[in-house]
Amino acid sequence: MWTILKVLRFGLPFMRRYWSRLTAGILLGVLFAMSNAMFVWVTKTVFARLSPAIGAPVAGRPPLAGTQFLTDLNQQVLQLLDPWLPLMGRALDWRQIVGGLLLLPTPMLLRGVLSYLSNYCMSWVSERMINDLRVAVLTKLSSLSLDFFNRSTMGNLVRHIHGDTAALHLCLMRGLADLIKEPITLLSLIAAACVLDWQLTLVAVVFLAVSAVPMRLLGKKAHRAAHGGITASISQTSLLVEALSGIRIIKAFGLEAEQIERFREYSRQLIHHGMKGVQARELIHPIVETASMLGLGALVVWIVHTGRNTTDMVGLLTAIMLLNGPVKKLASVHIYFSEASAGVDRLANILREQPTVKEPERPVPVPAFSRELRFEHVSFTYGHQLVVEDIHLTIPCGAKIGIAGESGSGKSTLVNLLFRFYDPTAGRITWDGIDLRDFTLHELRQQLALVSQEIVLFDKTVAENIALGRPGATRTEIEAAARAANAHDFICQLPHGYETRIGERGVTLSGGQRQRLSIARAFIRNAPILVLDEATAALDSQAETEVQAAIDRLTENRTVISIAHRLSTLRNSTWIIVLSQGHVVEQGSFDELLSRGGVFTAMAMRQGIAGANPGPA
Repeated sequence: MWTILKVLRFGLPFMRRYWSRLTAGILLGVLFAMSNAMFVWVTKTVFARLSPAIGAPVAGRPPLAGTQFLTDLNQQVLQLLDPWLPLMGRALDWRQIVGGLLLLPTPMLLRGVLSYLSNYCMSWVSERMINDLRVAVLTKLSSLSLDFFNRSTMGNLVRHIHGDTAALHLCLMRGLADLIKEPITLLSLIAAACVLDWQLTLVAVVFLAVSAVPMRLLGKKAHRAAHGGITASISQTSLLVEALSGIRIIKAFGLEAEQIERFREYSRQLIHHGMKGVQARELIHPIVETASMLGLGALVVWIVHTGRNTTDMVGLLTAIMLLNGPVKKLASVHIYFSEASAGVDRLANILREQPTVKEPERPVPVPAFSRELRFEHVSFTYGHQLVVEDIHLTIPCGAKIGIAGESGSGKSTLVNLLFRFYDPTAGRITWDGIDLRDFTLHELRQQLALVSQEIVLFDKTVAENIALGRPGATRTEIEAAARAANAHDFICQLPHGYETRIGERGVTLSGGQRQRLSIARAFIRNAPILVLDEATAALDSQAETEVQAAIDRLTENRTVISIAHRLSTLRNSTWIIVLSQGHVVEQGSFDELLSRGGVFTAMAMRQGIAGANPGPA
């Protein structure tokens, strides 16, 4: 019960948006459940009219208190329907034929229509609720800071959006309508049976209650199986992402067999946990059926022993046998909710996550950049690892600043702090004297353009990829940006020009072409500050020449922060900052740094840059 309440409590805020359909589904389900008692009455009535001589209650049997109203109502209904219902020993007329033909199908048709409409409304709500939930999870993930993604796996993130929500979807599709209908069906059948013979009904209910014990145990088993399946599924999904995104390296090193064996092992774990779930689901039915049939057998023996009224007993046995259906469905509902609860726990946890980079409570509009960016004694620690420490740096408007250093020196961290992917753990970064934390993330990032070594393109058309830099850009503006990025000519040679879909991650294009598209995206953004993060590091010499020409055009009339391991790309920088182990160890112009014989000179010598002076021995 607590498992069901937990799942419903989680889903209620999403269902509440569709309260009208949800209410209709619940009311229709209640009517369906109550219609089952009518079927018991019809069965009893049919047998009573087939054996009209039998019908007097057994003397001495204590009646159930409060049933006189129902008895009177039953007599009034029978008097009204008597001309329309066949009666043993009475000649048939057309009304009795019509009534006899419709007496049993009518309640069945009514039950079927009510069940269909209830299930339809509940499914309508469930489909939309799950869609809203998936959007909510993706929205939450999009709002989280980079540190969350650094500690998460791709398999885990994909599982949140699809696997966890799919488990809840299955639970609601199969169980939500039954959760409304079956308890009321159970109560209405028990009430109808109690009217006929409350003592025997009590005996039958006791036997049915016995099945609640294994139901609880099997629910726990299903929950454990679902949790184990989730863990294996996350590992398998992460493996798939690794294998498919790194297929070139896997083939180059002949790792196909190893990857397949790892996949097979996770598959075995999924099969194991899946079969545990099957055991929990399938065992519940024979247990409930055995318990109910045992109770029914006891009733038959007791009826024979006490000589109960045959007509009443037919109705009673009908009600008792019909009880078997809702009990089995409720047992299945318990299993479905137990399986879904593992995913609900994970979804609740992700929706409770908060970004470490917060939006300001009272944001300040971002002013036009006119003076300087300033890093004021900035330090950043990731976990227990100090990444940069006490960085003090001023970047004047219009300057072209280079940042150099070995891998791991903290170069990219400064970019991450500027874009507020992270916030400094000490110090602050100001924009014309205003702390970046006073701006909304969206407005701040609108003023920044990034061209990175990691080229990210999407499975859209060329034009759509360029326009991502500034949504709403016109076709003329898109083509102008492509021309500025030296990309127009190769775009026109594509099968459909600007309307060519470039595939996932732009796999149909060369490295130089992809980078020029990313530069066109930066052009169309027209941001005052441009960040180049190893923009040509992954390109060959010819592609680098083409891309560098586009970058030179892009940097005109902008403030530029250029991060490079390849020092030759910093030759045109007005000022260069050299980092080592998170500290600024040198700064100056390109030629000044070459002549000092320090860290920059050593890096230049390793890269074969002419003019590097090793300094005094």
